[in-house]
Amino acid sequence: MKKYIITAALLIGTGALVLTSVQSCQTMATTDLGLSIIKRVLLNGIDKGMGIYSNKEAFLQNNMIDKALPKELRDINSTLEKISPSLVAKERDFIAQAASYTVNISKPILQDAVNSLNAQDVTRIIQGTTATQILKEKTSQQLVAAIAPKVDEKLNEYGIAKTINMALSGNNLLGSLLGGSNSNVNTGGLSKLASEQLVNGLFNIIEDYEHQNSKALLGPLGK
Repeated sequence: MKKYIITAALLIGTGALVLTSVQSCQTMATTDLGLSIIKRVLLNGIDKGMGIYSNKEAFLQNNMIDKALPKELRDINSTLEKISPSLVAKERDFIAQAASYTVNISKPILQDAVNSLNAQDVTRIIQGTTATQILKEKTSQQLVAAIAPKVDEKLNEYGIAKTINMALSGNNLLGSLLGGSNSNVNTGGLSKLASEQLVNGLFNIIEDYEHQNSKALLGPLGK
């Protein structure tokens, strides 16, 4: 929570720290100013994530999104790599394209959740929970449910499931991983996994922004 105290001092100062009395973390954090700073950090992180999701090349180059790849989809891609490496690249490209269509769905959900943060949430942050984790708990399931239809629509439009089926016909592993009743890849299952990756990747970006912001503020002070 020290990061928010120092941020507040910088925000209301004129180039120097202006907090002249010792305040406890809780006193500072539960003020309107303390809460507004936490919200601003999250909103800036959300904006950064949306900027990446709106740019296909930035999306494909971001390793935090790749780290969010669900195990099932990672296993599928490992199988695909052995048969058709170019198909993995094509799948990633299609998911990146689908990501841009989810921005206008995800952003207002996240912004509403940030604006609804309260003193109880701040208390958890004081106790060590990251602000991003609280945001994730509030919105993760809602986001997956909200963007899945659009992701499904786009992946169907691009025909990725059909392409995978053609390359991997007869592979029972893929059907079971994606919820298919036979050896065919189930588009809905693929879309759900892709949606989970998009949501978790977004939270990775937001949390990274939160951590980077903390280091930038506290580093010069040796904290």
